[in-house]
Amino acid sequence: MTRHLNQRMLRIIGGKWRSRKVSFPDRAGIRPTPDRVRETLFNWLAPAIAGARCLELYAGSGILSMEALSRGARHATLVERDEATWARLGDNLALLCDDVSRYACIHGAALEWLDHNAEPCDIVFLDPPFEDNVLPAVLARLIETGTLAIGGLAYIETPAAVDAESLPRGITIMRQKKAGQVHYCLCERER
Repeated sequence: MTRHLNQRMLRIIGGKWRSRKVSFPDRAGIRPTPDRVRETLFNWLAPAIAGARCLELYAGSGILSMEALSRGARHATLVERDEATWARLGDNLALLCDDVSRYACIHGAALEWLDHNAEPCDIVFLDPPFEDNVLPAVLARLIETGTLAIGGLAYIETPAAVDAESLPRGITIMRQKKAGQVHYCLCERER
């Protein structure tokens, strides 16, 4: 992999691409999920990841989708609005995965993309910029559009603990933890 100026590096921690490194642009809004949080998350997701259709809105580094694909997810869609970040996602995935049918990199805004999506997903990764405060609207849209499948899982990273009262009807918190300044939780769309 060619090292680009102003790039940061991450290591995939599990699955068939374990220890492979990927780069991403050094942008202020990109906060990759730390290794120990990813390890916990994918332990939580272990029973559901094989064969899953995943969606990573606000993809940033795309590390959650790459971890999911590395561990046997069937497909991952990554949505990113920053052009340089989106281009790097495509480059990284092309280097890792020789089957282009297993992923799609979408250049665009998350909420706009949700309005046009027709594919239900089993797992959705949500780590939007904290200052945007879009989680309630995104979660509601995931349900309205059917993008989060019935029984599907949504992983959320936030600056504060997720309050069950702030979640849309039909979404329940399964697990929640904190690491440093980041709160993270796994929710399920009720069956």
